[in-house]
Amino acid sequence: MTETSDQPDDALRLRGISKTFGGVRALDDVSFDVARGEVHCLAGENGCGKSTLIKIVTGVYTPEPGAEMTYFGERLDGITPNVARARGIAVIWQDLALFPHMTVAENIAFDEMVGPLPRLTRPGQSRGRAGEVLRRLGVTLDLDAPLNSLPIAQRQIVAIARALMGEARLIFMDEPTASLTQSETDGLLEIVRGLSADGVAVVFVSHRLAEVLEIASRVTVVRDGRLVGVYPTEGMTQARLGHLMTGAELEQAVTARDRSALPPVLEVQGLSRAGEFYDVSLTIREGEVLGLTGLIGAGRTELAHALIGMTRPESGTVLLNGREIRPLSIRDAIREGVAYVSEDRLSLGLIQPQSISDNTSISVLDRLLNGLGLISSGQKEALVQHWIEELAVKIGTPDDAVSTLSGGNQQRVVLAKWLATEPRLLILDSPTVGVDVGARAGIFRIVRQLADQGLAILLISDEVTEVLHNADRVLHMRGGRLKAEHDPHATSVDTLEAEIYA
Repeated sequence: MTETSDQPDDALRLRGISKTFGGVRALDDVSFDVARGEVHCLAGENGCGKSTLIKIVTGVYTPEPGAEMTYFGERLDGITPNVARARGIAVIWQDLALFPHMTVAENIAFDEMVGPLPRLTRPGQSRGRAGEVLRRLGVTLDLDAPLNSLPIAQRQIVAIARALMGEARLIFMDEPTASLTQSETDGLLEIVRGLSADGVAVVFVSHRLAEVLEIASRVTVVRDGRLVGVYPTEGMTQARLGHLMTGAELEQAVTARDRSALPPVLEVQGLSRAGEFYDVSLTIREGEVLGLTGLIGAGRTELAHALIGMTRPESGTVLLNGREIRPLSIRDAIREGVAYVSEDRLSLGLIQPQSISDNTSISVLDRLLNGLGLISSGQKEALVQHWIEELAVKIGTPDDAVSTLSGGNQQRVVLAKWLATEPRLLILDSPTVGVDVGARAGIFRIVRQLADQGLAILLISDEVTEVLHNADRVLHMRGGRLKAEHDPHATSVDTLEAEIYA
């Protein structure tokens, strides 16, 4: 690296960044800056080129000729991942890339202990350094606790501490709050503000536009591999930012309809399971979207697990179309007409290495058997093609691994898998986690279409705007109990959030 820049306040300065993969232009003449100590948002839909840009800065990819990159006033030429780490450039990916069976201290000090070459280490010294980094963040964690014993919010802190252990001066954070509660998110954002105050530049990537506008001073928007522009967040609205990212006006209106005259599909009466939920009673009618919100840990997902047969309630009844059901397994629930889109798409919703075709058909293989008891390739192909077209899933071929799809398209495959079972009740548990703003709008258009066709839908989300804009009624759950019901037309985001976080 040699001195070339006359802008020492720039932590990172990129000009003319382009990258092509197999004839596809992932980035086309993109410029990007982040100042020393700045929190800067990199925004765009999945597939717009954000990850490619980060991987170029960190030496995973090499940009095409003509690119100019400087880091704290020095040229970045021939950068490699090891050089990037040594220079203090760190990335905290959404999957965190930590070691679940190692301790907190071992995870934080991993790079220091291992390094580019094998060497003798002093565990006590590394443990002490790990403790110092946590104190810098103002956080207390058990250094000897296995990482897999920690909640996701504390694992995020461990990932940040590991970056600071390497004396990071520029940190990219990819969807750091996707799985956090609001209070955990608030704590993480406070840590980010502290990093900024210490002079660390932070590039924040998030699909949650409200927190982008809260934490960042500027936002760079990329669409289809091209730079749309760089904007101050002061005065920016979520609606305008969504429009810049997608090129389309996104719906932000309440869509609630009165379904009270329609027959009930699901009737839950006095359902309880000790330590999870208590005396829950609710009704979802034909074509109704019932929103269920509250803090993570309120018992929402646990209730869903009981309805889908993953756990058994200890008391109470569940009626589906007037008939009591007691599913003892997910397979039982499917036969009864209940479908469940899990909040954990990666491990529970899809089998990532398998094909789009296999993932779409896996729930109904018994319906695709021919006279010999073998799966009919013709029936399977027709079913998969139907749902790909019906849900407008953007794919290469049905035989491609589902892991090759964007988050929004993966979620559509999950929907296809469950809709293929022809359910009467669809439970959506945080259906837009890790899904960008444009894909979210598309998913909720599908949800409304399904409701218009008569499907009863339970929409679980901790994002208040999601349930207020997309549900016909909203229930608030706290401590395993239903606390209140709200008409979306008669309340507001501020009012409901104040109740939830009181």
